[in-house]
Amino acid sequence: MNSTAFSATKPPSLAEALTAASETHSLEIGAGARSLAPEIFRQQFGEQPAVIVADANTWRAAGQEVLEAFRAARHPTIEPFIFRAPDLHAEHRFVTELEESFHAHTAIPVAVGSGTVNDLAKLASHRTGRRYMCVGTAASMDGYTAFGASITYKGSKQTFLCPAPAAVIADLDVICAAPGDMNSWGYADLLAKVPAGADWIVADALGLDPVHEQAWAIVQGRLRELVADPAGVRSRNPAAVGRLIEGLMLGGFAMQSARSSRAASGAEHLFSHTWDMEHHTHNGHAPSHGFKVGIGTLAATALYEWLLARDLENLDVGACCSAWPDEPSWVARAAALFGEGDLADLAGQELRAKYSSRAQLGEELTRLKAVWPELRGRLREQLLPLSVVRRMLEDAGAPTEPEQIGITRERLRGTYWQASCIRRRHTVLDLAVRTGLLKPCLDEIFGPAGLWPIDAQGRAMTA
Repeated sequence: MNSTAFSATKPPSLAEALTAASETHSLEIGAGARSLAPEIFRQQFGEQPAVIVADANTWRAAGQEVLEAFRAARHPTIEPFIFRAPDLHAEHRFVTELEESFHAHTAIPVAVGSGTVNDLAKLASHRTGRRYMCVGTAASMDGYTAFGASITYKGSKQTFLCPAPAAVIADLDVICAAPGDMNSWGYADLLAKVPAGADWIVADALGLDPVHEQAWAIVQGRLRELVADPAGVRSRNPAAVGRLIEGLMLGGFAMQSARSSRAASGAEHLFSHTWDMEHHTHNGHAPSHGFKVGIGTLAATALYEWLLARDLENLDVGACCSAWPDEPSWVARAAALFGEGDLADLAGQELRAKYSSRAQLGEELTRLKAVWPELRGRLREQLLPLSVVRRMLEDAGAPTEPEQIGITRERLRGTYWQASCIRRRHTVLDLAVRTGLLKPCLDEIFGPAGLWPIDAQGRAMTA
């Protein structure tokens, strides 16, 4: 781990956070920054030849200009690799396609794109023993500088461990012009760091996953500032988009520092991952990661608000332990929730990994009771009110109703249970399940006066 120390009272700047990153050594954000690609490339890789990696859209947005900049600088390049598949997404077969092309040369990849192109290039570069550089084309996610690539493999969304790019360029001209709602996707992904931080606070308080102080300072230190102008992101205001990019890059640096995605994702991401694994589509396409995470952020925040209204210091630990299933019954939940297949198998493995015996559960809940008064205060300080989160997402142009991404409210209710099964990482979902409070919470969230009311037949109602 990089030993850079930060002030306990002053959040680190972007430059200071970069010094803590273990893999990314250069970051350039600014209007026209794509023209600096050859110079930054040489700083990291010398005179090695470059290969542009893009898809048809990102080639038009910036890839061709980046290639022309290399040629104008008389830097050696080889023929660009451009993905042509109309269904291109972060799926393992596309990693294999790119990896096979890399075996034919030793050029250093310059990934021009956003989430999909970056993750494909990240993993293919790692597998062929080389570093790479990225020119971002949208502020759509925090994965540019993240350690690891999120790739669908054998029907399951998985994080493959591989280094972040050695250098990243974020051209504000290109990013402000990103098509559709791509920057709103990134805003929702950045806002998700609020409940993700709450999940880490809980796991730390229960002795399950200690907070990494450096990573926490990087991702959380300036978070309120960086999410403060959602309307500016929606209107493509360069200053607002620039702050969004900073926040997303900081999230990646925090993951590099901690060598874990814990710093930037929690229960809210598990909703998105569940729908990814179920190959969910809406109007013929998979909804964006950011928009799915945005609904997950509302779902997790609603769950927190309900739990924070409970006096868990008075929890009946004996009753919770008596109702707790044995391990075979606990693992059998996977088949009950997912049916048969790879996803059920994955959930079974994760459930088994985080199973607690009744004695262990008793110890965990006894600790929860002891720390709850202080923990509740810390969580209230960390979290934003549900109404505020909803308004911020709306102002950014992100969905606030599950139906906007093709998820019915009845399905969303079921996803709370499913999402609690697919990762061994402890989140607010586990807190609710282990205290036996998830069902009554969902009864309220989806009840007549709740956030997403549904009737007895599972149909949406007006609150």
